[in-house]
Amino acid sequence: MRKSYASFIYFLLYLPIVVLIIYSFNSSKYSVEWKGFTLEWYESLLEQDSLLEAALNSVSVAFFSATLATILGTLGAMALFRYDFSGKKFINSLVYILIMSPEIVMGISLLMIFILVSLPLGFTSLLIAHITFCLPFVIVTVMARLNGFDKNIIEAAKDLGADEFTTFKSVILPNILPAIIAGFLLSLTLSFDDVIISFFVSGADYEILPLKIYSMVRLGVKPEINALCTIMFSFTLIMVLFAQFIIKEKN
Repeated sequence: MRKSYASFIYFLLYLPIVVLIIYSFNSSKYSVEWKGFTLEWYESLLEQDSLLEAALNSVSVAFFSATLATILGTLGAMALFRYDFSGKKFINSLVYILIMSPEIVMGISLLMIFILVSLPLGFTSLLIAHITFCLPFVIVTVMARLNGFDKNIIEAAKDLGADEFTTFKSVILPNILPAIIAGFLLSLTLSFDDVIISFFVSGADYEILPLKIYSMVRLGVKPEINALCTIMFSFTLIMVLFAQFIIKEKN
């Protein structure tokens, strides 16, 4: 009974994606009826320079924001794990509040800050915004791994003469590396497909792929959009499989 229920839930979740992938190969442009197999819509994507530019912009913002958010989030999680200081519980609560906050609230608040400091909207504003909303996810992911970490190992390393950097590099880092990788890939995915926050903080001269797709869908769902979404889904699936492979190797 449980397996049947789980299978039904997964069926409902993935059925729309499967339909989208199938129709990305449909030769019919305006009909929902199957007219035959074609790769025309994937070839058409390569001819749209504006779409390729938006995709490159999205990849750039996602990679740099995920990298910086992972570094800062890992350091923040380490600080919350290893040190006791005034306001620690309050700061820990703020991390979860950021995760639960509506994206539209964060988008408007970031826009107000950028206007206040006279920061032009574009790559820099997008990068800062994406780091901001990815950061708490990295902290929570790494903290979950650290909470199961035996602190006695750290004390043993210190007794053997290891300094702080050596302890982190040789003892802590190998144990939390799967969580760091998971946080990076999660940040990469969140940044790559964000629409609401990006809508407020992106400038007119710097367009990213999710906003490009959103503007295209408003005029109707074209086969090129199905092909583009299929590529994005495949990219996300490859990242998840790669993360599972890395984690399995580390374990």
